[in-house]
Order: sequence, then structure tokens, then C-alpha cells
Amino acid sequence: MEKLAKESILKIKSYIPGKPIEEVKRELRLKSAVKLASNENALPPSKKVVRAAKRALMSLNRYPDGNCFYLKRALADRFRMSPDNVIIGNGSDEIIVLTLRAFLRSDEEVIIARPTFLIYEIASQIEGAKVKFVPLKNFRYDIPGIVRLISDKTKVIFIANPDNPTGTYVTKKEINFLISRAPRDTILYFDEAYFEFAKDVSDYPDTIKYLSAPSGKGKNIIVTRSFSKIYSLAGARVGYGVAKRSIIDCLNRVREPFNVNSVAQEAALAALDDKRHIERTLRLVKKGKFFLYKKLDSLGIGYIPSVTNFILIDMGKQSKDVYKKLLEHGVIVREMSPWRLNNFIRVTIGTMDENRRFIRALKKIL
Repeated sequence: MEKLAKESILKIKSYIPGKPIEEVKRELRLKSAVKLASNENALPPSKKVVRAAKRALMSLNRYPDGNCFYLKRALADRFRMSPDNVIIGNGSDEIIVLTLRAFLRSDEEVIIARPTFLIYEIASQIEGAKVKFVPLKNFRYDIPGIVRLISDKTKVIFIANPDNPTGTYVTKKEINFLISRAPRDTILYFDEAYFEFAKDVSDYPDTIKYLSAPSGKGKNIIVTRSFSKIYSLAGARVGYGVAKRSIIDCLNRVREPFNVNSVAQEAALAALDDKRHIERTLRLVKKGKFFLYKKLDSLGIGYIPSVTNFILIDMGKQSKDVYKKLLEHGVIVREMSPWRLNNFIRVTIGTMDENRRFIRALKKIL
């Protein structure tokens, strides 16, 4: 089999997602479990979204709209752009893959932080690219360090803002610096899956505005966001990207037809303007974050302050043991060794009942 596969594929370590609740219950013979591992919204979709999804079920015998016309138009109206500036993906992850598939040549380079979202590295390796890593500084992106690594071979620079797994963000000033130094032939890819959780932070940038701003003219900028987090549609797998028309045209040339199913399209369209659900989510995350910070402080456990719906927690050398013992208590968190953060776990902010269960289990373990 090794002779059949591309050489670049054999070097890749597969992405391992967080354990599903049913798998943990089955393996450990537990009556109940809570999942705080995958940065999902603790709230289910709103009734408005569920109704839209149910209506779409009656047309499952038909292929979906391959152009996602209504969802693209709604997003374009929101950002005061043309639908030709928007692409819809099977999760925003797909747009990462499409970008590398469309633009990256085998002799070109990709720059990413370390640690950050693992798919950047995996997708780049699949395309056979050389990946340059810039270590985080104090759990934040080192933008000057990224700029120093830019060469005439640099095709894509990935910026997760806010970052996963740290929960930190890149400021407006830092983004301005990066854009001003980026070559014309380099793509600046801003992955903003957690945008809605951070958008009210005073120095957090709304990067889509750079597409029409004077500082962004002549630059190749792609901004992607997701319906998986704030909108509670992780199971639907739908995200979107915004860029200039020539970039979107190239992405559509390598996109699979019917890549976003009809139920996901209708659910996302209904979710987009559901302000009440967004506000409920933000209130829940704010309350849960304050609770977890307070409890972790009282236990003397370190963590990285986050602008997202998750917290990176420093458990010291015992992090793997803590992860396993939490599973035994029916609490699923993310063990961070795949990110080379061997002393950490990542915990999604859940409902208050879920947060309390996590703290109770943590106290018992410690």
C-alpha cells in the first residue's frame, strides 16, 4: 500500500477528533457523559432553525442548490458585497483545502503558527508544500516572526483569529503590520471560526473590511467564518469564505459540486439573523467563563485567558492522567499532546450544569 500512496501522504499524522458522547458511554459503561472537547455550542439550534431544517427534509430526494444562491446572497447583503465575493463550504475547513488545492504549487511554502489549528499543516502536507512554523510567544501569534519568514516562495499565510487552541487573538495593529508587509503574490488567510465571540473586543479586527479598505487593495485576502460555533450547527457542516472575485472564481473551479447539503443551507440561512440565539449563547459563554476562571483560580490551576468559547488549561505533567480520569467521570475534554501542548487540556464552556460537573470531577481527581 505504501507504494500506491503519494509520498506526502505517508508523512501525515491523521487528525483525531474529540470522542463522541455515545462512544465514551459505551466504552466505559457510563449512564451519562458530557462533551466539552470540540468547542461546540452548548445550546441546541433555535426553534427557528429547526423548523427550516425540517422543511428542507421534504426535498431530500433532490440535489441541493450547488451555488447556495440564497445563503450567498444573504451573506453578500450583510457585508455589502456581491455574491461573487462569497463561497460556501462544507464547514469552513473545506475552504482551507480548496485554497491550497487551487493556488499552491509543490515548490511553494506555507507559513503557520505552532501550535494552531492542525488542519493547516495537514492540508498543506497533502499538497506537498514546505511548511514553515513560527512558535507562539506567550500563547499569542508572533506576527513579526511570521513576517521575517516570508520569502519569494511564500504562497499562503494562515492566521487563526481568534486562535484554536489557545483562545488568544491577533490585534488590529498586528494585522495592519502583516498586511503592509505581505507580498502581492501571497495569500493572507484569516480563519475566523470564533469571530462572533471576540468581535466586541476593542482591538480585535473585522478583517472582512480590509477587502474594501485602501490598506487591503492589491492584497490577496481570504476570510472564512463558520456556522458551527455561535450558530449551533456543527453537525450541519457549513461555513463560508469572503474574498475578491478572482480568488472565489478559482476556489469554485476546484470545489466539488453540491458540496453543501440542502438541510445545512436552509438551517444556516435561518440561523444567520437569529440574534436572540446569538445573544443567549454569548451570555451563556460569558457566565460559564467567569465561573470556570473563578474555580480554577481557587484550585491554583493555570489557564490562558480566552476570547472564545473554550479555555486552554495548564494541568502540568499530569494532563494525560487528568484527561483519562475525567473520562471515567463522564467528562470529555481535549487532551492537547497532538498540539505539542503536553501539559494542557482544552475545555469547552458548556451549560452551567456541564461546567459544574467538570469542576466536581476535577476536584475529585486532584
